[in-house]
Amino acid sequence: MKISTKGRYGTRVMLELANHWGKGPIQLKEIAKNQQLSLYYIEHLIAPLVAAGLVKTARGSSGGIWLAKPPREIKVSELITLFEGSTAPVECVNDPGICGRSDFCVTRDIWADVKKAVDEVLESVTLQELVEKQKLKTQSDSLMYQI
Repeated sequence: MKISTKGRYGTRVMLELANHWGKGPIQLKEIAKNQQLSLYYIEHLIAPLVAAGLVKTARGSSGGIWLAKPPREIKVSELITLFEGSTAPVECVNDPGICGRSDFCVTRDIWADVKKAVDEVLESVTLQELVEKQKLKTQSDSLMYQI
């Protein structure tokens, strides 16, 4: 499975919102700057996030975007499914009827196991955990060692 820019950037936008949790709305241009992403691209990611109930928006000078629920309640699996669809590496995992060999295909079993493993990883990680991991990475990157 290969995650597209839509999935990667959408996850980064949500991570930025999670980092901003509890501080009120954040403007898209600030997200674009902080994440080094195109504002135009980010604008296209917002509609599916709003439709899924993951973010809320407000217009105006004090408006912006914010998470609709706490970062600990949003799993990465929700984001990848929203932006990418199924994590199945081949179509027959989701729809065995498209192939007459599905009932006895050993390789289909491998692809089903791959999907299950990917889903388990994505389901096990919340935005809150990503926020905490990012803080640790940022702290370790800023440490300077001198001899």
